[in-house]
Parts: sequence; structure tokens; C-alpha cells
Amino acid sequence: MSETTDERTENASGTAESAQATESAAEKTDVAEETEKVENAEVPASTPAAPAPASGTSPVGLVLGVIKTARPKQWVKNVLVFAAPFFAFSKATNRTELVIDALIAFVAFSLTASSVYLINDAVDVEADRAHPTKRNRPIAAGIVPVPVAYAAAVVFFLAGLAVSFAADWRLAIVLAVYEAVQLGYCFGLKHQPVVDLAIVGSGFLMRSVAGGVAGGIAMSQWFLLVTAFGSLFMVAGKRYAEIMLFERTGAKIRSSLKKYSASYLRFVWATSAAILIMSYCLWAFEIRQAEHNSVWAVVSMVPFVIAVLRYAVDVDGGNAGAPDEIALKDRVLQVLGATWVVTLFLSFYL
Repeated sequence: MSETTDERTENASGTAESAQATESAAEKTDVAEETEKVENAEVPASTPAAPAPASGTSPVGLVLGVIKTARPKQWVKNVLVFAAPFFAFSKATNRTELVIDALIAFVAFSLTASSVYLINDAVDVEADRAHPTKRNRPIAAGIVPVPVAYAAAVVFFLAGLAVSFAADWRLAIVLAVYEAVQLGYCFGLKHQPVVDLAIVGSGFLMRSVAGGVAGGIAMSQWFLLVTAFGSLFMVAGKRYAEIMLFERTGAKIRSSLKKYSASYLRFVWATSAAILIMSYCLWAFEIRQAEHNSVWAVVSMVPFVIAVLRYAVDVDGGNAGAPDEIALKDRVLQVLGATWVVTLFLSFYL
């Protein structure tokens, strides 16, 4: 009787151990299946992938992409071609012709500048695709193929040259020099510290020179100094804003900026601002003597200096990344600019 009971106990114990072993094996199988599912599952990327080049873009979309890459919004910079004609307008013998030549210079420079934008985006296509905002540019997004961008750049440049001959053949030379310098910037000089500041600044200076050449105007030394150091002031301010953005957010910046320090760029734009203000003040006194001792030329120094200091506030705050956007959005700066133009107009015509 006891032996039978012992046998039953052993059988029950063996059955329990077998059940536990089966259950343990099942658990291991489940764990293995879950592990395999996790390993095979797609892990979402922490950052959005760069857009793949679009295929089958419609002709209309391609044209719109080329126009967007030409950056018509940036043409506001080309109003600098009207600077020299404005100062020479009162003494011009044929004012209608002077205005027409200035308009021709504006159109020609806009077309030439757009060719540079197209080439710049085509060269930087891979870097732009890794950038959080530039990745949406038409070339980086694949809307405009790189070969098409280069072809469009050639068309824009040749169109700009053709338009320039309607004013003066020397304007075509200025445009050719501008194109050559900017191409050097696109293909490597943009990575050279200080050199990149000089090249970008020279673009603003050449716009002013283009307006003078188109109208056959002899530009004064003060005009050239104000334009040159005003350009350097804006360019250094823009780079300083990019440095400040990098320090605050860690955003990706161009390689040449890694060789700058914020203190150095502050030195550059502060020095430029000082020379800019002094050059303009000396020029204003010269205008007063040339224009029948008009007090309005001296008065023009007030809105000019305040405007420079107002813009310096944006630079110091690291908000001068896009000078054209500041000029279009800052109402106080616009009022100061308009007041400055009015005082100059009165100094020439009152």
C-alpha cells in the first residue's frame, strides 16, 4: 500500500516537473519571438531623412523651382545701384536717361546675381540636404536637377550681360568681375576666413559701382568709403548673428565660421560701423559746401547715425542673420531710412 502511494507521489512529482519544464520552454519561446520582433521592427529616425530627389517633376514645377532658386526676394539688395544716380541726379544734364540707365543696371545685376545663387545652391546641394531648412531648397529637394541649375545660371548671366550693353559696355565688365569673384566664393573661397567677408562685402560695393558706371557718374571717395564699410558692417553683423545662433542652439554653421570667434566678429563690425559713420559725416559736410551751404546735408547725419545704431542693436542681439529681412520688417528702421532720403533730397533741391 505504501509502495503504491510512493509511486503515485513520484509520478505526480514527475508530472509537475514536466509541466514546469514545458511552461519554461514556452516562456523562452515567447521571449525569443518578442526579441525577434523588436530586432526586425523599424526604428524611427531621430531626425527626418533628407528628401530623396523628386522624379518626374512637371515642366511648370521645374520652372517655378528655378525661379525660386533665383531668389527674387534678394533683388532688394540691388537697389544699391540707384545710390550713385541719386546723388548725381540734381546735376545731371539728362535726368530721364540717367533713370533709365539705373533701371537697366538694376535688371542686369538682378539677373547676374540670380545666376550666382543657382550655382551656389548646385555646389552646396549635399550640404543643403543635411541642413534642417536648406534641405527644402528646390535643388536640394530634387525639384531642380543640378545640370539644369547650371544651365539656367548660364542663361541668367548671359541675359544680364545682354541687358547691361543697353546702358554702357563698362557695366558688362563690372558684372563679369562680380560673377568671377562670386564663382571663386562658391568654389572654395567661402571657406577661407576674412576672405569670405571681403568677397561678400565686395558684392554690395559692386552694386553701387554698377549704378555709377551705368550712368557715367564719377563717384566720390566718400561715396566709395561709405559703401565699402557699410557693406563690411552688414556682412560681419550677419556672421556674428550666425555665431550667436550656434552658441545658443548648437545649429550647424558654415565651416569658415568655425575659425571665427564672436569677439573677433564684434571687433570687425564695430570698427566698420565707426568708419562708416565718420566717413558719412565728412561726406555730409562736403555735400553742404557743394550744395550752397545747405543745412539739410548736416541734418541727414542724424537719421543716418541712428539707423546704423538701430541696426547694431539687431547685430548685438544676434538677430541680423538676414539684413534684407530686417530692412523689410523693422518699421523704425524704415522710417529712419525714409527720413534720411528726404533730408538728402532737400539738401540737393531746396
